[in-house]
Amino acid sequence: MHIFLLALLFAGLTTVLYLFLNSQYIKYRWTILNPVLTTTVALVIILLVFDVSYETYMLGGKWVGELLGPAVVALAVPLYKQWELLRKNLLPIVIGVTAGSIVGLLSGSLLTKLFGFSAEMVLTMLPKSITTPVAMQMAEAFGGIPSLAAVYVMVAGFTGILVGPWLLKTLRIDSSIGRGIGLGSSAHGLGTAKAFEYGPEEASMSSVAMTLSAVVGSFLGPVIVWLFF
Repeated sequence: MHIFLLALLFAGLTTVLYLFLNSQYIKYRWTILNPVLTTTVALVIILLVFDVSYETYMLGGKWVGELLGPAVVALAVPLYKQWELLRKNLLPIVIGVTAGSIVGLLSGSLLTKLFGFSAEMVLTMLPKSITTPVAMQMAEAFGGIPSLAAVYVMVAGFTGILVGPWLLKTLRIDSSIGRGIGLGSSAHGLGTAKAFEYGPEEASMSSVAMTLSAVVGSFLGPVIVWLFF
């Protein structure tokens, strides 16, 4: 009973925090107030202040995590609605996602290598721009640290949704395909959530980019490790 109440408490806390902070984001529309980012920061502060371990929090946090699967499946809905757009622009989409995957794989890993980080850390950084489950598997296969790879994926996602909109505006990328592919390739799930704010076409392209990036990255990752590391 005690465990159930703790699980209910932390699941409820996470949900209430997200709903409140999401309302603030909708009200002010400041990128820094993105509810995924602010909820994460708020939860970390609360757990530190009250000295709650990660394992204890996850008694309820895992309930929220279980919703990730249905949420990903739900991305098929806008994809189905924009199928004709996808079909007509298949080649530029594939080229764009492949280019984004290569840049994502090389950027962080080569930078950490340049600054003299250990091989383990370099290989952990390599899959940072691929969705978390795939990134963790790749890091483990390459000899990196899976749990730390998940952190790098989150950092890449947060950076993408914070910097991405400004970069798209600065570079005058205003097509639905360009914005969707850019956000999905660089910021995966978080980028796709951001793409929904632009419209259904951007959301569809971003979900395609996120999925293709995982596939392309799985093939290119070992090749890059073999060539450079």
